[in-house]
Amino acid sequence: MSNQRPLGPFSVMPIGLGCMNVSHAYSHFPDEAAAGRLLLHALDRGVDFFDTAALYGFGENEKLLGRFLKPHRNRFVLASKCGMTGVNGKRVIDGRPETIKATCDDALKRLQTEVIDLYYLHRLDFNVPIEDSVGALADLVAAGKIRGIGLSEVSGNTIRRAQQVHPIMAVQNEYSLWTREPEISVIDTCHELGVVFVAFSPLGRGFFAGELTDPAKQLQPGDIRFQMPRFEPENYAHNLALLSEYRVIAAEVGCSLPQLALAWILNRYQDMLVIPGTRSTSHLDDNLGAANIILNAEVMNRLDRLINNQTVIGERYNAPTQKEIDTEQFPK
Repeated sequence: MSNQRPLGPFSVMPIGLGCMNVSHAYSHFPDEAAAGRLLLHALDRGVDFFDTAALYGFGENEKLLGRFLKPHRNRFVLASKCGMTGVNGKRVIDGRPETIKATCDDALKRLQTEVIDLYYLHRLDFNVPIEDSVGALADLVAAGKIRGIGLSEVSGNTIRRAQQVHPIMAVQNEYSLWTREPEISVIDTCHELGVVFVAFSPLGRGFFAGELTDPAKQLQPGDIRFQMPRFEPENYAHNLALLSEYRVIAAEVGCSLPQLALAWILNRYQDMLVIPGTRSTSHLDDNLGAANIILNAEVMNRLDRLINNQTVIGERYNAPTQKEIDTEQFPK
């Protein structure tokens, strides 16, 4: 397996770092010093693709990357997102061109950089045509504030419409053994159009670490997973049972549970990138080991049959959140 994969004009390691975990959506965040150590450790281990967003910590995550990574800016590809931000303490989806441009200017200051390499529209704003939002991003490319345009949580049709306005560098959707929706059309669309697919939450929001056995007891108040149906007690108990055979496969391969989940993606698609998040340097080191794992066809098929959209119970988002998102869904 190649230790570098293309990302627009760049070449990066197949495993990047999703930075949300240290500032947003979960709970029990590390202090700034610990978060900074994690970022610098990732850089020292060769991670060269860091992913953040204006939403994460309502700007605090971008500030964190700016403080600790500014001296090393030439060593990595920087991705951030706009179109969903914190306004008066609440998450707001806003894809209007003027908002996108203002968010970018603020992000450049927080990140302490002159240019963002990959700037995603975090969510499609259903009140704003995708052509208008991408047009604003194209203006930012022309102004030299961003190098490439990305889309997040979008459908195949939206990608095609966006591509008519400006070439799209990357699409970031959730993808893992237990989240297969991109297989409906998005992955094929990306391949057809030459767009890089970036898989977020490739470890199933901690499920594939194998350490979360009772979310109700182990998760801290405010954790986003309390709002996700597949983490509800009855659903999770069913899903957790799938890990029994999964552990057997990992033991046969000779890798950790997280490594197996990441290796499944990287072996399945030789052009795909993954951005697992973590707060732990040891977990980060373990994740990076997945880049060297080769899975044979038999193992890939066993994993496919074991954990997929048919065998996992519970939607990935609750109904109100899903209504905000453009991604395709499997029939109920």
